[in-house]
Amino acid sequence: MKLRNKIELHLHHEGAAPPAFIRDLAKARHVDISGIFAEDGSYRYRDFPEFLRVYEAATSVLQSPDDYRRLTLAVLEQSAEHGVVYSETFLSPDFCGGRDLGAWREYLHAIREAADEAERGMGITLRGIVTCIRHFGPDKAREAAACAQETAGDWIVGFGIGGDESAGKLADFAYSFDMAREAGLNLTAHAGEWGGPQSVRDALALGVTRVGHGVRASEDLALVDELAENGIVLEVCPGSNIALGLYPDWRRHPIGMLFDRGVKVTVSTDDPPFFHTTMTREYDRLADAFDWDDGVFDTLNRTALEAAFCDDATREAIAKKLEPQT
Repeated sequence: MKLRNKIELHLHHEGAAPPAFIRDLAKARHVDISGIFAEDGSYRYRDFPEFLRVYEAATSVLQSPDDYRRLTLAVLEQSAEHGVVYSETFLSPDFCGGRDLGAWREYLHAIREAADEAERGMGITLRGIVTCIRHFGPDKAREAAACAQETAGDWIVGFGIGGDESAGKLADFAYSFDMAREAGLNLTAHAGEWGGPQSVRDALALGVTRVGHGVRASEDLALVDELAENGIVLEVCPGSNIALGLYPDWRRHPIGMLFDRGVKVTVSTDDPPFFHTTMTREYDRLADAFDWDDGVFDTLNRTALEAAFCDDATREAIAKKLEPQT
């Protein structure tokens, strides 16, 4: 498939850290996290719970705003190499300053500074979605939501929840979502990955307009039709789902069925180095699995553009970049 410009809506900031970046930072800090790496240098894990532990171990060496500035440049360089011109990244105050508002502002300033540099030099635009961590519990989620409230604006454009879907109930986090909504933030939530169709319904009850993953809605055709009718957008990450064993291969991933039934789907990489994927690989594998042509990928990008949480001026600027490249 020829190179085309792309939009990515579901990217975990720390989860996009190149393994070499984390390994070098750990070495400089004299922190031994060698157990999280395979012999080939990639991240090593067996299942989703271990993936979460490895993720948090890798994140633990990111200890300062400057670390996040450098991380942002490294992540955006890789995204830009694969044609991404607009990305929304999940940022957690839990990892950026321990949910202390003053520290969060310092981390955010460093990330934005790097994002501005990347936009000037690489042509990629980044916006942030504050994300609370489900398995950290509702009380800490409220503190994260308070950080989101205080920094909502032209760059922090959304609020969501990630982490272990088996921890607690999404309804327990309703107050945090209400706080974000009052601040004018757009809402998304991870659901329908490890949780079944009911988890998607639980996310919709929070008032979200997008669902992170959401693919297990495919097990309930009434829900599929409801998503299509109401224009709910799914941030689908096929390579992630397959790498974690949710589906056995690309042809049996439900994104094709969801698209055919009129659900608004988008494509993202989730935590790309963990899953040995890129946006280029996602597009190539989907084209092979479903015989999707340029028209389908144009539709996916238009859907992502319409669903992006950015302001209209940014949306118009990105729209001009979406013509396929030769």
